[in-house]
Amino acid sequence: MRAVVQRVRSSSVKISNKDISSISRGLNVLLGISKEDSEADVSYLVDKIINLRIFEDENGKMNLSLLDVKGEILVISQFTLYGDCRRGKRPSFIEAQSGDMAIELYELFVNKCKELVHEVKTGCFGEDMLVSIDNDGPVTLLLDSQKTF
Repeated sequence: MRAVVQRVRSSSVKISNKDISSISRGLNVLLGISKEDSEADVSYLVDKIINLRIFEDENGKMNLSLLDVKGEILVISQFTLYGDCRRGKRPSFIEAQSGDMAIELYELFVNKCKELVHEVKTGCFGEDMLVSIDNDGPVTLLLDSQKTF
């Protein structure tokens, strides 16, 4: 399971020019699910993301987590995080999980976040979305549950 985590001042999702979700201060999480992922990968990433100390404390140091600042989280499914561009010009998505298993793990991720974070919003799984991200910092981190990077 992979995530692109961005500290944001705000973030929102539109589908067909209709507002679906939005958050203010918090994290935008683009979440990719692979064929190899399990509930253990979900638990690892949820814990890692909500406890990342990437918000500034009173001294301007990145020392506070999403929980510390009572921030919000917007989770967007993004299978293209498993796009393999090593060969040719067209990405291969063979490692990305599809169908019911991907939806199940995505929903599990969202539900585990909801157990811990006061405000959790989402996009719509499998839809073509327009995501607006007001990246704060900018702070952007790449996470992988298999720790490949």
